[in-house]
Amino acid sequence: MSLTKELTRYWESQCESTNRGKSNWIVQKRQFHKKRGNNVPRITGLGTLVRRLQLERHELKVNYLLRATFLVKQGSFFYHEEQVNEHEALFYKGKFIEDKLLKANGDQDHITLENKRYDWIDTLKNDRFTYDRMDAVNYAERWWDDYNPAYKHFDVDCTNFISQALHAGGAPMRGYPSRSKGWWYQNDIWSYSWAVAHSLRWYLSGSTQGLRGKELDDPTELLPGDVICYDFEGDGKWDHNTIVVMKDQNKMPLVNAHTNNSRHRYWSYEDSYAWTPECQYKFFRIGDL
Repeated sequence: MSLTKELTRYWESQCESTNRGKSNWIVQKRQFHKKRGNNVPRITGLGTLVRRLQLERHELKVNYLLRATFLVKQGSFFYHEEQVNEHEALFYKGKFIEDKLLKANGDQDHITLENKRYDWIDTLKNDRFTYDRMDAVNYAERWWDDYNPAYKHFDVDCTNFISQALHAGGAPMRGYPSRSKGWWYQNDIWSYSWAVAHSLRWYLSGSTQGLRGKELDDPTELLPGDVICYDFEGDGKWDHNTIVVMKDQNKMPLVNAHTNNSRHRYWSYEDSYAWTPECQYKFFRIGDL
């Protein structure tokens, strides 16, 4: 039996599993939707080989990307949620032995610049810009599972991706060449606020010109093109950012993100391995302030 057929058979059995002790991220996703009162009538998957390594004479290690698409039914409202995770599978004499999820905490940006806030406060005039929400959303939809070659691809890519989408929506760059000032990407270098989750969170709340954010109290107030920041452990270090691309039937945001590449994911991220009950959120309205 081929490696592809072996993995396909494995995942078909896994997705049918009802054993919570052995559940994988796909089963957990379905359980998460069930908890929210949704139904997932169909799950489809696509595997892409990343690399293969011959260990011993009969042992083979394979790294692959598993892209799962969930058809979510929320009352009379349907939408697709998609997510990509990297896995590592071990084969012996062509027979599947085990599989494990890599980058289990891939939603989390560990680069926090020692929790410094930096001086994002501006003393210049309160410039405004026209933010095209649909251009930002369209960018996030186009590149959620791919990487724009015009920008560097980071191993922890969540904030870089959000910054690209905001810029596609018309947010102006400024501050070059100081990496601790402004928000910019130029000549294959970038400001901390462009690529580090913690820095973008403080930039959005501190900037008074160009790109800036207005803090909102409730996720239902968010519009497509707005941003959510996450402190998964509630320790003051902001780990992750997402962009709102649509709302569900209950007016709750569905978001796109990179690192563990996700599309139309429920905003709270409670199905993430990085999430804890202490998680803190910041909801930012972009433009139209």
